[in-house]
Amino acid sequence: MNGVEAQVIPLHAPGRDKPGADTTDTSRGRSADDARRVDAPVVAFPGAAPNVEEAADLPATVGRLLEFLHQRLTGDYTVDEFGFDPELTEVLLLPALRVLYRKWFRVDTSGVEHLPLDGGGLVVCNHSGVLPLDSVMTAVAVHDEHPRHRYLRMLGADLLFRIPFAGALARKSGQTLACHPDAERLLRAGELVGVWPEGFKGVGKPFSSRYKLQRFGRGGFVSAALRTETPIIPCAIVGAEEIYPKIGDIRPLARLLGLPYFPVTPFFPLLGPLGMIPLPTKWHIEFGPPIRTDELDPAQAEEDPMLVFNLTDQVRESIQQMLYRRLAQRRNIFH
Repeated sequence: MNGVEAQVIPLHAPGRDKPGADTTDTSRGRSADDARRVDAPVVAFPGAAPNVEEAADLPATVGRLLEFLHQRLTGDYTVDEFGFDPELTEVLLLPALRVLYRKWFRVDTSGVEHLPLDGGGLVVCNHSGVLPLDSVMTAVAVHDEHPRHRYLRMLGADLLFRIPFAGALARKSGQTLACHPDAERLLRAGELVGVWPEGFKGVGKPFSSRYKLQRFGRGGFVSAALRTETPIIPCAIVGAEEIYPKIGDIRPLARLLGLPYFPVTPFFPLLGPLGMIPLPTKWHIEFGPPIRTDELDPAQAEEDPMLVFNLTDQVRESIQQMLYRRLAQRRNIFH
Protein backbone atom coordinates (compact mmCIF):
# COMPACT_ATOMS: atom_id res chain seq x y z
CA MET A 1 0.00 0.00 0.00
CA ASN A 2 3.04 2.27 -0.47
CA GLY A 3 3.27 2.74 3.26
CA VAL A 4 -0.08 4.59 3.38
CA GLU A 5 -2.54 3.51 6.04
CA ALA A 6 -6.28 3.94 6.26
CA GLN A 7 -7.55 6.74 8.46
CA VAL A 8 -9.07 5.64 11.75
CA ILE A 9 -12.12 7.52 12.95
CA PRO A 10 -13.44 7.24 16.51
CA LEU A 11 -17.01 6.07 17.03
CA HIS A 12 -18.02 9.56 18.10
CA ALA A 13 -15.80 11.65 15.90
CA PRO A 14 -17.16 15.07 14.84
CA GLY A 15 -19.91 14.53 12.32
CA ARG A 16 -20.81 11.08 13.57
CA ASP A 17 -24.21 10.72 15.19
CA LYS A 18 -24.49 10.01 18.88
CA PRO A 19 -27.21 7.89 20.46
CA GLY A 20 -30.52 9.67 20.43
CA ALA A 21 -29.33 12.37 18.08
CA ASP A 22 -31.54 13.48 15.20
CA THR A 23 -30.31 11.50 12.20
CA THR A 24 -32.70 12.93 9.62
CA ASP A 25 -31.28 14.80 6.64
CA THR A 26 -34.30 17.02 5.98
CA SER A 27 -32.87 18.53 2.84
CA ARG A 28 -32.83 15.15 1.11
CA GLY A 29 -35.34 13.10 3.10
CA ARG A 30 -32.93 10.41 4.22
CA SER A 31 -30.87 9.48 7.24
CA ALA A 32 -27.52 11.03 8.02
CA ASP A 33 -26.00 7.55 7.75
CA ASP A 34 -27.22 7.39 4.14
CA ALA A 35 -25.95 10.92 3.49
CA ARG A 36 -22.47 9.98 4.67
CA ARG A 37 -22.44 7.07 2.23
CA VAL A 38 -23.56 9.10 -0.77
CA ASP A 39 -20.08 9.22 -2.31
CA ALA A 40 -19.27 5.57 -1.63
CA PRO A 41 -19.05 3.40 -4.76
CA VAL A 42 -22.13 1.30 -5.44
CA VAL A 43 -22.09 -1.95 -7.39
CA ALA A 44 -25.16 -3.18 -9.24
CA PHE A 45 -26.11 -6.79 -8.54
CA PRO A 46 -29.09 -9.09 -9.16
CA GLY A 47 -31.87 -8.40 -6.70
CA ALA A 48 -30.50 -5.01 -5.64
CA ALA A 49 -32.76 -2.32 -4.27
CA PRO A 50 -34.74 -0.67 -7.09
CA ASN A 51 -32.99 2.70 -6.81
CA VAL A 52 -29.59 1.03 -7.26
CA GLU A 53 -30.79 -1.14 -10.15
CA GLU A 54 -32.28 1.76 -12.04
CA ALA A 55 -29.53 4.30 -11.46
CA ALA A 56 -26.46 2.14 -12.09
CA ASP A 57 -25.31 0.98 -15.51
CA LEU A 58 -22.30 -1.10 -16.44
CA PRO A 59 -19.87 1.76 -17.29
CA ALA A 60 -20.76 3.59 -14.08
CA THR A 61 -20.33 0.39 -12.07
CA VAL A 62 -16.90 -0.24 -13.57
CA GLY A 63 -15.90 3.36 -12.89
CA ARG A 64 -16.95 3.15 -9.26
CA LEU A 65 -15.15 -0.13 -8.81
CA LEU A 66 -11.97 1.37 -10.26
CA GLU A 67 -12.35 4.33 -7.93
CA PHE A 68 -12.77 1.94 -5.01
CA LEU A 69 -9.62 0.03 -5.99
CA HIS A 70 -7.69 3.29 -6.31
CA GLN A 71 -8.74 4.30 -2.80
CA ARG A 72 -7.61 0.91 -1.50
CA LEU A 73 -4.19 1.32 -3.09
CA THR A 74 -3.70 4.88 -1.86
CA GLY A 75 -5.12 4.28 1.62
CA ASP A 76 -7.70 7.02 1.09
CA TYR A 77 -10.45 5.42 3.17
CA THR A 78 -11.53 5.30 6.79
CA VAL A 79 -12.21 2.62 9.39
CA ASP A 80 -13.54 3.00 12.90
CA GLU A 81 -11.81 2.03 16.12
CA PHE A 82 -12.89 -1.60 15.77
CA GLY A 83 -11.57 -1.87 12.21
CA PHE A 84 -14.99 -1.59 10.54
CA ASP A 85 -14.69 -0.56 6.89
CA PRO A 86 -18.17 0.54 5.71
CA GLU A 87 -17.07 1.24 2.13
CA LEU A 88 -15.61 -2.24 1.63
CA THR A 89 -18.75 -3.70 3.20
CA GLU A 90 -21.03 -1.76 0.86
CA VAL A 91 -19.05 -2.37 -2.34
CA LEU A 92 -17.77 -5.94 -2.00
CA LEU A 93 -19.35 -7.86 0.87
CA LEU A 94 -23.03 -6.92 0.83
CA PRO A 95 -23.52 -7.46 -2.94
CA ALA A 96 -22.09 -10.98 -2.64
CA LEU A 97 -24.16 -11.80 0.44
CA ARG A 98 -27.33 -10.48 -1.22
CA VAL A 99 -27.10 -13.26 -3.79
CA LEU A 100 -27.48 -15.78 -0.97
CA TYR A 101 -30.06 -13.66 0.84
CA ARG A 102 -32.36 -13.00 -2.12
CA LYS A 103 -31.70 -15.75 -4.67
CA TRP A 104 -30.52 -18.82 -2.74
CA PHE A 105 -32.27 -18.65 0.64
CA ARG A 106 -35.05 -16.28 -0.55
CA VAL A 107 -35.23 -14.68 2.89
CA ASP A 108 -38.47 -13.12 4.09
CA THR A 109 -37.99 -10.62 6.90
CA SER A 110 -40.66 -9.32 9.29
CA GLY A 111 -40.77 -7.18 12.41
CA VAL A 112 -38.21 -4.64 11.18
CA GLU A 113 -40.35 -1.95 12.81
CA HIS A 114 -39.18 -3.32 16.18
CA LEU A 115 -35.58 -2.29 15.45
CA PRO A 116 -34.73 1.19 16.78
CA LEU A 117 -34.49 3.91 14.13
CA ASP A 118 -31.40 5.25 15.87
CA GLY A 119 -29.48 4.69 19.09
CA GLY A 120 -28.26 1.45 20.57
CA GLY A 121 -30.05 -1.88 20.49
CA LEU A 122 -29.09 -5.50 21.18
CA VAL A 123 -30.43 -8.05 18.67
CA VAL A 124 -30.43 -11.56 20.21
CA CYS A 125 -30.84 -14.50 17.79
CA ASN A 126 -31.01 -18.28 17.74
CA HIS A 127 -28.00 -19.98 16.17
CA SER A 128 -27.84 -22.99 13.84
CA GLY A 129 -26.63 -24.40 10.54
CA VAL A 130 -23.13 -25.87 11.19
CA LEU A 131 -21.58 -22.82 9.51
CA PRO A 132 -22.76 -19.44 10.90
CA LEU A 133 -24.45 -18.22 7.73
CA ASP A 134 -27.45 -17.21 9.84
CA SER A 135 -25.46 -14.38 11.39
CA VAL A 136 -24.41 -12.77 8.10
CA MET A 137 -27.92 -13.20 6.65
CA THR A 138 -29.29 -11.37 9.70
CA ALA A 139 -26.81 -8.56 9.07
CA VAL A 140 -28.03 -8.27 5.47
CA ALA A 141 -31.65 -8.24 6.69
CA VAL A 142 -30.96 -5.41 9.13
CA HIS A 143 -29.09 -3.32 6.57
CA ASP A 144 -31.39 -3.82 3.59
CA GLU A 145 -34.79 -3.89 5.30
CA HIS A 146 -34.24 -1.18 7.92
CA PRO A 147 -35.52 2.22 6.72
CA ARG A 148 -32.17 3.80 7.59
CA HIS A 149 -30.05 0.86 6.38
CA ARG A 150 -28.25 0.41 9.66
CA TYR A 151 -25.31 -1.92 10.16
CA LEU A 152 -25.50 -4.85 12.56
CA ARG A 153 -22.27 -4.99 14.58
CA MET A 154 -21.98 -8.69 15.30
CA LEU A 155 -20.20 -10.25 18.28
CA GLY A 156 -18.16 -13.28 17.23
CA ALA A 157 -16.36 -16.14 18.96
CA ASP A 158 -12.60 -15.87 19.47
CA LEU A 159 -12.08 -18.83 17.10
CA LEU A 160 -13.22 -16.62 14.20
CA PHE A 161 -10.56 -14.01 14.88
CA ARG A 162 -7.81 -16.64 15.08
CA ILE A 163 -8.41 -17.62 11.45
CA PRO A 164 -6.01 -15.42 9.42
CA PHE A 165 -8.14 -14.27 6.47
CA ALA A 166 -11.58 -14.75 8.03
CA GLY A 167 -10.63 -12.83 11.18
CA ALA A 168 -9.42 -9.78 9.25
CA LEU A 169 -12.48 -9.82 7.00
CA ALA A 170 -14.77 -10.11 10.01
CA ARG A 171 -13.21 -7.00 11.54
CA LYS A 172 -13.62 -5.06 8.31
CA SER A 173 -17.28 -6.08 8.08
CA GLY A 174 -17.98 -4.66 11.55
CA GLN A 175 -17.66 -7.72 13.77
CA THR A 176 -15.78 -7.78 17.03
CA LEU A 177 -15.02 -10.18 19.87
CA ALA A 178 -17.96 -11.33 21.98
CA CYS A 179 -16.88 -9.74 25.25
CA HIS A 180 -18.48 -7.28 27.68
CA PRO A 181 -16.20 -4.27 27.01
CA ASP A 182 -16.67 -4.35 23.22
CA ALA A 183 -20.41 -4.97 23.46
CA GLU A 184 -20.98 -2.14 25.92
CA ARG A 185 -18.79 0.28 24.01
CA LEU A 186 -20.72 -0.32 20.80
CA LEU A 187 -24.08 -0.05 22.54
CA ARG A 188 -23.12 3.22 24.21
CA ALA A 189 -21.99 4.51 20.81
CA GLY A 190 -25.53 3.98 19.54
CA GLU A 191 -24.85 0.91 17.40
CA LEU A 192 -27.10 -2.06 16.69
CA VAL A 193 -25.28 -5.07 18.12
CA GLY A 194 -26.02 -8.70 17.22
CA VAL A 195 -25.36 -11.63 19.54
CA TRP A 196 -25.96 -15.39 19.22
CA PRO A 197 -25.78 -16.59 22.85
CA GLU A 198 -26.10 -20.30 22.04
CA GLY A 199 -22.61 -20.13 20.53
CA PHE A 200 -21.14 -23.38 19.21
CA LYS A 201 -23.76 -25.36 21.14
CA GLY A 202 -26.36 -23.91 18.81
CA VAL A 203 -24.60 -23.76 15.48
CA GLY A 204 -23.17 -27.28 15.90
CA LYS A 205 -26.13 -29.12 17.39
CA PRO A 206 -27.33 -32.33 15.68
CA PHE A 207 -30.19 -32.27 13.20
CA SER A 208 -32.38 -34.17 15.65
CA SER A 209 -32.26 -31.13 17.99
CA ARG A 210 -33.18 -28.56 15.34
CA TYR A 211 -35.10 -25.50 16.53
CA LYS A 212 -34.64 -26.44 20.17
CA LEU A 213 -32.76 -23.57 21.76
CA GLN A 214 -29.65 -24.47 23.70
CA ARG A 215 -28.56 -22.85 26.94
CA PHE A 216 -27.96 -19.08 26.72
CA GLY A 217 -24.83 -19.03 28.84
CA ARG A 218 -24.70 -16.79 31.91
CA GLY A 219 -26.69 -13.90 30.48
CA GLY A 220 -23.75 -11.66 29.70
CA PHE A 221 -25.67 -10.00 26.88
CA VAL A 222 -28.46 -9.05 29.30
CA SER A 223 -25.92 -7.47 31.67
CA ALA A 224 -24.52 -5.40 28.80
CA ALA A 225 -28.01 -4.19 27.83
CA LEU A 226 -28.85 -3.33 31.45
CA ARG A 227 -25.67 -1.36 31.98
CA THR A 228 -26.15 0.61 28.76
CA GLU A 229 -29.95 0.90 29.13
CA THR A 230 -30.54 -0.31 25.60
CA PRO A 231 -33.49 -2.43 24.37
CA ILE A 232 -33.15 -6.15 23.66
CA ILE A 233 -34.74 -7.28 20.40
CA PRO A 234 -35.39 -11.04 20.16
CA CYS A 235 -34.83 -12.48 16.68
CA ALA A 236 -35.97 -15.88 15.35
CA ILE A 237 -34.36 -17.43 12.25
CA VAL A 238 -36.18 -20.30 10.52
CA GLY A 239 -34.54 -22.15 7.64
CA ALA A 240 -30.89 -22.19 8.70
CA GLU A 241 -31.19 -25.48 10.60
CA GLU A 242 -31.58 -27.47 7.38
CA ILE A 243 -28.81 -26.05 5.19
CA TYR A 244 -26.31 -28.63 6.52
CA PRO A 245 -28.20 -31.46 8.29
CA LYS A 246 -25.65 -32.59 10.89
CA ILE A 247 -25.98 -36.33 11.44
CA GLY A 248 -22.57 -37.01 12.98
CA ASP A 249 -19.40 -35.53 14.45
CA ILE A 250 -15.83 -36.77 13.95
CA ARG A 251 -14.53 -35.63 17.32
CA PRO A 252 -10.91 -36.88 17.06
CA LEU A 253 -10.49 -34.92 13.84
CA ALA A 254 -12.13 -31.88 15.41
CA ARG A 255 -9.65 -31.99 18.33
CA LEU A 256 -6.75 -32.40 15.92
CA LEU A 257 -7.82 -29.31 13.96
CA GLY A 258 -8.71 -27.28 17.04
CA LEU A 259 -12.40 -27.07 16.08
CA PRO A 260 -15.45 -27.38 18.33
CA TYR A 261 -16.81 -30.11 16.02
CA PHE A 262 -16.18 -31.70 12.62
CA PRO A 263 -19.62 -32.23 11.09
CA VAL A 264 -20.87 -35.16 9.07
CA THR A 265 -23.85 -34.41 6.82
CA PRO A 266 -25.55 -36.49 4.12
CA PHE A 267 -23.24 -34.76 1.60
CA PHE A 268 -20.07 -33.93 3.56
CA PRO A 269 -17.37 -35.23 3.64
CA LEU A 270 -18.72 -37.86 1.22
CA LEU A 271 -18.94 -35.43 -1.72
CA GLY A 272 -15.90 -33.37 -0.74
CA PRO A 273 -16.13 -29.63 -1.58
CA LEU A 274 -19.50 -30.15 -3.27
CA GLY A 275 -20.87 -31.24 0.08
CA MET A 276 -20.17 -27.74 1.43
CA ILE A 277 -22.82 -26.16 -0.80
CA PRO A 278 -25.74 -25.28 1.53
CA LEU A 279 -29.19 -26.59 0.68
CA PRO A 280 -31.42 -23.82 -0.77
CA THR A 281 -33.92 -23.80 2.07
CA LYS A 282 -36.50 -21.05 2.47
CA TRP A 283 -35.66 -18.68 5.33
CA HIS A 284 -37.68 -16.34 7.49
CA ILE A 285 -36.10 -13.86 9.88
CA GLU A 286 -38.45 -12.29 12.43
CA PHE A 287 -37.62 -9.48 14.85
CA GLY A 288 -39.84 -9.52 17.91
CA PRO A 289 -41.05 -6.68 20.13
CA PRO A 290 -38.20 -5.08 22.10
CA ILE A 291 -37.69 -5.74 25.78
CA ARG A 292 -36.91 -2.43 27.46
CA THR A 293 -34.14 -2.08 30.01
CA ASP A 294 -34.09 1.70 30.51
CA GLU A 295 -36.74 1.45 33.22
CA LEU A 296 -34.45 -0.71 35.37
CA ASP A 297 -31.54 0.32 37.55
CA PRO A 298 -28.25 -0.41 35.69
CA ALA A 299 -26.61 -1.27 39.01
CA GLN A 300 -28.92 -4.27 39.25
CA ALA A 301 -26.94 -5.93 36.48
CA GLU A 302 -24.18 -6.47 39.04
CA GLU A 303 -26.20 -6.74 42.23
CA ASP A 304 -29.16 -8.90 41.25
CA PRO A 305 -28.23 -12.15 39.45
CA MET A 306 -31.87 -13.25 39.49
CA LEU A 307 -32.88 -10.21 37.43
CA VAL A 308 -30.28 -11.11 34.82
CA PHE A 309 -31.40 -14.75 34.86
CA ASN A 310 -35.09 -13.85 34.49
CA LEU A 311 -34.46 -11.44 31.62
CA THR A 312 -32.26 -14.02 29.90
CA ASP A 313 -35.03 -16.61 30.24
CA GLN A 314 -37.60 -14.10 28.95
CA VAL A 315 -35.55 -13.43 25.81
CA ARG A 316 -34.94 -17.13 25.23
CA GLU A 317 -38.63 -17.97 25.64
CA SER A 318 -39.62 -15.16 23.24
CA ILE A 319 -37.33 -16.54 20.54
CA GLN A 320 -38.49 -20.13 21.12
CA GLN A 321 -42.15 -19.16 20.78
CA MET A 322 -41.47 -17.23 17.57
CA LEU A 323 -39.69 -20.31 16.18
CA TYR A 324 -42.60 -22.61 17.03
CA ARG A 325 -45.08 -20.21 15.47
CA ARG A 326 -43.10 -19.89 12.25
CA LEU A 327 -42.54 -23.65 12.01
CA ALA A 328 -46.29 -24.26 12.36
CA GLN A 329 -46.91 -21.94 9.39
CA ARG A 330 -44.26 -23.51 7.17
CA ARG A 331 -45.33 -25.95 4.46
CA ASN A 332 -41.89 -27.53 3.93
CA ILE A 333 -38.24 -26.55 4.22
CA PHE A 334 -38.06 -25.23 0.65
CA HIS A 335 -41.22 -23.05 0.63
